[in-house]
Amino acid sequence: MSNDATTFDADLIGAPPVVQSDAARNRLVIALLLVSTFVVFLNETIMSVAIPHLMTDLGVAASVAQWLTTAFLLTMAVVIPVTGFLLQRLNTRPIFLLAMSIFTAGTLLCAVSPGIELLIAGRVVQAVGTAIMMPLLMTTVMTLVPAEARGKTMGNISIVMSVAPAIGPTIGGFILANLEWRWMFILVLPIAIGALLLGWRKIQNVSTPRYAPLDVFSVILSAFAFGGLIYGLSSFGESFAHPGEATAMPIWLPIVVGVVAMIAFVWRQLGLQQDNKALLDLRVFQSRNYTVSVSMMLVAMMALFGTVILLPIYTVQVVGLDTLQTGLLLLPGGLIMGLMGPVVGRLYDRVGPQVLAVPGAILVSAVLWALTMVGQDTSVWALLAGHVVLSIGLSLIFTPVFTSSMGSVRSELYSHASAVLGSVQQLAGAAGIALFIALMTIRTAALAGEGLDPVEALAAGIRSAFLVGAVISLFAIVAAFFIRKPEGNAGMSHGH
Repeated sequence: MSNDATTFDADLIGAPPVVQSDAARNRLVIALLLVSTFVVFLNETIMSVAIPHLMTDLGVAASVAQWLTTAFLLTMAVVIPVTGFLLQRLNTRPIFLLAMSIFTAGTLLCAVSPGIELLIAGRVVQAVGTAIMMPLLMTTVMTLVPAEARGKTMGNISIVMSVAPAIGPTIGGFILANLEWRWMFILVLPIAIGALLLGWRKIQNVSTPRYAPLDVFSVILSAFAFGGLIYGLSSFGESFAHPGEATAMPIWLPIVVGVVAMIAFVWRQLGLQQDNKALLDLRVFQSRNYTVSVSMMLVAMMALFGTVILLPIYTVQVVGLDTLQTGLLLLPGGLIMGLMGPVVGRLYDRVGPQVLAVPGAILVSAVLWALTMVGQDTSVWALLAGHVVLSIGLSLIFTPVFTSSMGSVRSELYSHASAVLGSVQQLAGAAGIALFIALMTIRTAALAGEGLDPVEALAAGIRSAFLVGAVISLFAIVAAFFIRKPEGNAGMSHGH
């Protein structure tokens, strides 16, 4: 096999079948990116069960400990819009090494933290690396993989997106039950270092960087827009989860700032994109298929994050399971979602998105409607079955949605399309959590005020939140009927 692959400046967009050496190199690059992205996603969810433990161990209030999650989400929201620019300016190898070095440094910082302040700083550093990895993976796949094989590769990406969040809380619960909290980072650290060293030795450049100007004002606007909305929505959910706690500012203020900044940000991008100078090029939405796919993903992510936050509250406070049992209950669904990823990807390549996304959206909606009937006496086995069916439905949605959306834009817009997708995911997750928590708390407080038993009031509040989630899920079913498989040349470069 020739060694010239190492010096090959690949512009494989719309190219004829590559020579064997390039194909082998491309598979290696994608495999390394998949493994590394799995590591950073695992870290994102391993913390989800740790907040109560950290409050006790570090002697801090819930409002302070919550910043471990809030600061992470905020950083992701601010950095992801900038990744479109980074992916155009930097080649594959330097941007991978940058992302994994930052993530590894953040993990080390968390592992040696003596208190909450340095721990939050470490989480912020981790989030910068995490924010770069997913758009890098998506853009690289779209650049290297021919249209007819993208479903299979996107199916592998869905393993990263589903298995890591599924096993993260279980691993976190196991570590906290047996070891000190620092071990959550100590155990991730050698894996991150290993991925970094392997990438240093093996990863090669497979993209063609081009000049892209950085509009500093757009960066500032995007920080206030995405950061303000994520923080505002998170604070909104938190204010309902912990009523009576003093807040540094009115909860509506960040949301208002975020909305105003978002309007200004969009207005500026529309002007800059005419000269190809936009930080986030919104011409991706000129593709109807991309717009429909992103809309469906927004609804699905709201339902997913809302359900993921409510189910543990329900199983622990209503059913009486502990944290580890709850993690084990949610584990099979996540693993099944991961196992289905490649299968759904191959089916997508054969039959297109609609045949998969429509049944998937119906299954997700059916489970959410079933969850509107949970109570104190609901069987754990019924919850397990419901979560497995929900996971199957989501697996039928995510791979078709990601593949159709990214394949519907021109190749020079791939980096922007993946950055928009990542930003929408973050906003949808924050909105879903805020909405579900707020609805649950308002209903629970109202019923408790009427003298209803606290546990029964909580169960009723959870049912109300799931009812709204079920109604929202109906929009995903409608959207699923409008998703189309992109034409073979949909993503081809025009005048590249």
